[in-house]
Amino acid sequence: MKIGFIGYGSMAEALASKWVAKHSLFIGGRNIEKAENLAKKLGKDVEFGSEKEAATFGEIVVLATRHEAVFEAIDAAGGSDALTGKVLLDINNPVDTSDFLAKSYDGVSLSEEIAKVVPHAHVVKAFNMCQASVWQMNPPVFDARPLVVMYCGDNEQAKQQIAILIEDVGCEAKDIGDLKYARMLEPAAAIVIKLLFSGHDPFTVLNLIQPEIKSIQN
Repeated sequence: MKIGFIGYGSMAEALASKWVAKHSLFIGGRNIEKAENLAKKLGKDVEFGSEKEAATFGEIVVLATRHEAVFEAIDAAGGSDALTGKVLLDINNPVDTSDFLAKSYDGVSLSEEIAKVVPHAHVVKAFNMCQASVWQMNPPVFDARPLVVMYCGDNEQAKQQIAILIEDVGCEAKDIGDLKYARMLEPAAAIVIKLLFSGHDPFTVLNLIQPEIKSIQN
């Protein structure tokens, strides 16, 4: 798959490092020098440039900016017209660190608000539940259990593509339904963020676990 990143921070680097061997990548952002630095760090075949070039390149476009800059980044990428038909992977958490509550956009999630702004793109929420260091693990395993990455979206084909990327990171993909369920994922991530700010280990996660099914003998 062709994946364009808008953003070049720690999350972009962690995820891109897991996908570079299997997919074609483009690192884009307003600071071309920073985009170039990450692209060269990832490998000689990784391209770099502006937000608009990243959006043009990718069949999947990763919104890897700060949540406050998401809509500005969408505008810089060319807006709704440039992103029509694209899969938009939203990895952001609109969390106010003054009270660690997830921001609501008139009752909906950030992902749903993005879908309103870019109505002809396919928004999928995923990878928002952990700090970047977790995605750097090879693979992310806790208590001998793979990390379960929950994701949601309204387009089945788009979700299937994101499920592949989740598995490429070494995790188990768990579809939790339509994009409206991002209203649950964003506050759940706020719990993790609050714990991290209070001094918990950067590898702190909320994982979905199930007991092993064992036969019961009478």
